[in-house]
Parts: sequence; structure tokens; C-alpha cells
Amino acid sequence: MRLFTNKAFTLSLVGLAATATVAMAASHSQKGLEDAVKARHAQMQMVGYHTGMLGAIAKGEAEFDAQIVSAAAANLAALATMERATLWIEGSEQGAVEGSRAKAEIWSDPDGFAAKFGDLEKAALAFEGAADAAAVGAAMGALGGSCKGCHETYRGPKN
Repeated sequence: MRLFTNKAFTLSLVGLAATATVAMAASHSQKGLEDAVKARHAQMQMVGYHTGMLGAIAKGEAEFDAQIVSAAAANLAALATMERATLWIEGSEQGAVEGSRAKAEIWSDPDGFAAKFGDLEKAALAFEGAADAAAVGAAMGALGGSCKGCHETYRGPKN
């Protein structure tokens, strides 16, 4: 028994292509670009939140808790591996969308930009198995360096 006729299959492909085209057009509308900027701000707020938790432990401002360190590190690694295609949409650079500080280099150097997220993931994974606050402190340098390296290259100045 044939589930699809050639005509039905062709119509299904046309429908999928039309849906994808509409979705792509929506993401490149001004509202879509503004929404992408808001979403990546939220992503960076989450990075800051988890980095702050780890930093507080490293500085002795919060008690060492292996479960918290592990969870914060795992969340940072997950944030670093989020699919960038929906957050970092070309056309949402600084000057094109209010609130964006993204430099055009993000799109002219996509491999370098992806590598910076790889650095963040690697730095986050370095917290795994931290046995005490000193180990958390030792891993903070690489984490801060990964953030700084990306920001210096791919983030524009505050307006």
C-alpha cells in the first residue's frame, strides 16, 4: 500500500518549503530581529547569573556546594551550545536594532564566533568535579577569559 502518491508527496514538500519561508521571513522582520536581540540578552543574563553564583563561591561569599557548582557549570555549558541561528540573526547588529551591541564581525567571521562559544563551553566544563571553593576559583579565570575574549571581538560599545 502506498502512503503517498507523487502528487501528495510534492504537495507536502511545497507546504514544508512555504512554512520554512514564512518562518524565515518572520525571523528577518524588524520584530523578529528585535525579538532575537531580546532573546540573546536573556541568554547573556543567564550566563551572568551562573557565573555570579560560581564567582560568589570562589570569593567565599557563598558556601561551597558541589551540587550548585555542577548545576551552574552544566547550565553554562548548555547556554554555550544553544543553536545560534535563531539568536544571532544577520541584520540584528548594533545600529540596525535598538539594544543590540553585536558587531558585524559575528557574521563575517562565523567560525571565530562559534569558537568563542566553544571556549565558553570548555571553561564551563572545567568546573566539573570541583572539590572546593579553591578549585572553583581556579576555574574562574578561564571562564572570565572566555567571556572577555568574545566581548572584545564581537560586542560593540554601549551607546
